[in-house]
Amino acid sequence: MRNKLRNNWRQRLLQWTRFGDLPLRYKLIILFLMVGILPSIALGALVNWTVNRIVDGQVTANTVQLIGKVNQTLDNDIENLQNITYLIGFDPAINRFLNGQIAAEGSSVAGGVAGQAQRPQINDKNGEVYALKKYLQGFTTLYPEIAAILVVNHNGDYISNEMYARTPANLTRDSWYEEAAGHEGIFTVLGHPSERNVTTHVHYANDELISVVRSFVDPDTRKVTGAVLIDLKLRAVASTVRNVTLGKNGYLMVTDAGGSAIYTPDEPLVRDIPSSWIPREDSGMFRHEVNGRWLQFIYGTSSFTGWRTIGVFDSGEAVREVREIRFYVICFLFVVCMFGLTASYTLSQSVSRPIRQLMAFMQKAESGDLTIRYWGGRQDEVGMLGRSFNRMLAEIRKLLKLSELRERQKREAELRSLQAHIKPHFLYNTLDTIHWMAKKKGADDVSDMVESLSRLFRIGLSKGDDIIPMTDEWTHISSYLQIQKTRYRDRLTYELDLPKEAEGLYVLKLVLQPIVENAIYHGIKARRGPGIIRVSAVVEGGVLRLIVKDNGAGMSQERLDALRRQLQDPLAAMDHPPEEGGPASRSYGMLNVQARLALTFGEKYGISIESTEGTGTSVMIEHPLLHTVPAQRVQDGRDR
Repeated sequence: MRNKLRNNWRQRLLQWTRFGDLPLRYKLIILFLMVGILPSIALGALVNWTVNRIVDGQVTANTVQLIGKVNQTLDNDIENLQNITYLIGFDPAINRFLNGQIAAEGSSVAGGVAGQAQRPQINDKNGEVYALKKYLQGFTTLYPEIAAILVVNHNGDYISNEMYARTPANLTRDSWYEEAAGHEGIFTVLGHPSERNVTTHVHYANDELISVVRSFVDPDTRKVTGAVLIDLKLRAVASTVRNVTLGKNGYLMVTDAGGSAIYTPDEPLVRDIPSSWIPREDSGMFRHEVNGRWLQFIYGTSSFTGWRTIGVFDSGEAVREVREIRFYVICFLFVVCMFGLTASYTLSQSVSRPIRQLMAFMQKAESGDLTIRYWGGRQDEVGMLGRSFNRMLAEIRKLLKLSELRERQKREAELRSLQAHIKPHFLYNTLDTIHWMAKKKGADDVSDMVESLSRLFRIGLSKGDDIIPMTDEWTHISSYLQIQKTRYRDRLTYELDLPKEAEGLYVLKLVLQPIVENAIYHGIKARRGPGIIRVSAVVEGGVLRLIVKDNGAGMSQERLDALRRQLQDPLAAMDHPPEEGGPASRSYGMLNVQARLALTFGEKYGISIESTEGTGTSVMIEHPLLHTVPAQRVQDGRDR
């Protein structure tokens, strides 16, 4: 007794814990409560997220716009340097220097200030070197942001307006020269210089300069004849970026592709940004914690220099207006939630009561009483459901009557199908009678022709089977070729080769006849003189291969390619009406065989074709090895 009570309480507890098993009125109460509470919470979260997203979106859009303008300005500055390298490379005097026609006395040091290397003594009898220096100085005068320009030829001799070598070492061994030579005439931005054997008279620090290089390549020999090094003052970049501010503490900084700083403000939130922080995209946004503060980074990459302009600001900067909007929305939603709680009980009762009444009518209909009807004048969804219930019962009664009618029509159709099977049997029985009458009269050729035609019909029908023995298929194609041989006489000969290991197999019915028919009408018939068709079967690699070869007219490569494309999707090719004389119009039977093989055995089996115009055609059918008729096919034959 105690166990029974315990089980009853357990069942009731499970019923209450399963929401799907609760009565409808309780579900509605819970639903209305959820409608009053969850949307309020969701809407508050949505408003909070939307306001933050809009503000973040505006900040991001403005920052991206600023970054784009900064990148454009920096690209213009660097592009001017690139144009200068081109102008230097086009100058005839520079080219003579690069080719050694304006020679220097090597790179030896001749006196100078202690601890510094002097410029090499240059043979300047005609004042050409001096003219080149004045030429290079003209660029620094026109662009004051350029600190210095250095031109080095492949011998290590150099000319510059402001630069000189630190040591007598050959400048072609400097890393900047090797990098320029490695890019073979491509303008390259190096960033801040480091560990190089040149310096300037002003003695700029490395972090105060930005170096760019480009090598000169002889257009005939494709050898590097020299390189140009240009130092740009960092203030050119700083003047573009320094005056841009983001919020209260945000700023812009410029880094190279590896994340090393090109320009940062005096008191940055972060100096170097590791490349692992930055996503692979050319532009975007990411967050990272630095010294206990979450910083937001918005960056854009220049496609010309590869530099990244990055906006950095504290993501914890809140907007006061956002907080006010959030407070008023939450208060409003709380009032709405309380109103929903009050109305939930009344609404649940008004909805569940008529539904329980309709449920009682449905239970009666379930018991078999299809005459029951819902009576009520409600115009709401419950009333519509009741009227639909009435229409459903009426339709069910109609469907029952229609099902009885169709069952009777099906029996009549089966009877007509049985009668229709009598006609083909009558046809080949009549052909047998004609065969024996011709044989009796001594007309052997007519007798053979009628006998072949009779076998053709009998195997073609095959009692409705789709899979037939290989010997029957071979007899069928032999009869077909014998009929065609009688028609074409000496113009057609044929050979049949069926090995013993293939005699006991089963194949898809009528796969050879369409292929042989194509070989006769489009191969042998189009050939001048007699032709031969060879039909053979080969069992290898777990596959049955049926091969039909002819020495007929063959086909062009264009027609062969078109036919192969159609064989890849035979159903689509057969659905579209072929053009007169086109590939599909000449191979409909082949497409039919391909489609039947694919539908019956899968895409791995089918037809492959090789042909040479004027030589002949070879068609190979790959067929699975079937030692017995598949069970499904046997069952289908019994059903028929």
